[in-house]
Amino acid sequence: MATIHNSAGADYAFLEGGRAFSAGVIALPGFEIVRARFARALPIAEGFEAIGAHLRERHRPLTALCAAELRSPEPVGLAGFGEFNAGWVEVLERWGLYRNELNPVARSNVCPVHDAPAQPVFHAFSYTVPTGAAHAGFLTTSDHAADAPGPRSFVIAGYAEWEQGTPFPDGIVAYRDTSPAGLARKAAFVLDGLQRNTAALGGDWNAVTAVQVYSAHDIGALVPGQFAPRGLARLGIDWHVCRPPVEGLEFEIDVRCVRRELVID
Repeated sequence: MATIHNSAGADYAFLEGGRAFSAGVIALPGFEIVRARFARALPIAEGFEAIGAHLRERHRPLTALCAAELRSPEPVGLAGFGEFNAGWVEVLERWGLYRNELNPVARSNVCPVHDAPAQPVFHAFSYTVPTGAAHAGFLTTSDHAADAPGPRSFVIAGYAEWEQGTPFPDGIVAYRDTSPAGLARKAAFVLDGLQRNTAALGGDWNAVTAVQVYSAHDIGALVPGQFAPRGLARLGIDWHVCRPPVEGLEFEIDVRCVRRELVID
């Protein structure tokens, strides 16, 4: 079972994943998670600068960064994915996020089928703020305090149909099968993994506020059998016509419980 660790700033906990990203994050008592989406996607280096400026304006340290949503030009092999991750890790280490060689930041990194970027870009990011904080007029009193009825906020990283540590690509669920039955197997595996990670973090699955599905394949037929029984259809499913970042994968999902969301320039 994966291990939970506190972040460097002790404002959120994370479920241990790989060196490139954690499996998910949850706010610790006294904090909540805010999600900010860029109105215009920014190249990675420029995005990090904008995130740093946004955090400073809100009197938050760089270590408050807890999740990232990226877009890349096209899927690559495992080697190419590793090359990208090396540069990503370097920045997070410089920001002081790593503790004991562990990456606390959850991540989704997918490849749009339409209007793909020419280089990897930031789509959105999440960070912690003190509960009840009012920064620049866009936050109101939170119901995420430890003694409040509302659930703790969390973000579960993108989960695809391959279990890390199993052979690749042979370990991909329903490998090369994009029939309705194959996609159903993939969706079931991914959703099981997301529910497992949510429970491991201590999150409340019934409190999920958004579900994002990344696939180039039509997901409509999966709603009655896979999403509705897990209570997700009521939210409205956010389908991004994207492929996962590694060649051979077809299906990825992330979920979150976040009450404060912004769109920033």
